[in-house]
Amino acid sequence: MYSCGMHDYSGEWACTIGLPAKSAASGCIFMVIPGIMGLCIWSPPLDTHSNSYAGIEFCKRLANRFKWSVFDVLFSKKFAQGETAATNNDD
Repeated sequence: MYSCGMHDYSGEWACTIGLPAKSAASGCIFMVIPGIMGLCIWSPPLDTHSNSYAGIEFCKRLANRFKWSVFDVLFSKKFAQGETAATNNDD
């Protein structure tokens, strides 16, 4: 779901929202927030990729608000452990 569930918008979705999701031509977006919940958004007006326009906007805001993106989680764990590019030397 993470890499191909949003039709031709999958790459953009993976990089901007960073959560597994699947869209349907009916206007549904099924999104998974790992370890927290599954979510279904339904809003029929579709964009050029056959995804719900309002659903995508809602998911963007939700992921940004709560920092649930895969990338947010990975980076927050690294920085919480004190790892940075400058201090992470494997020499």
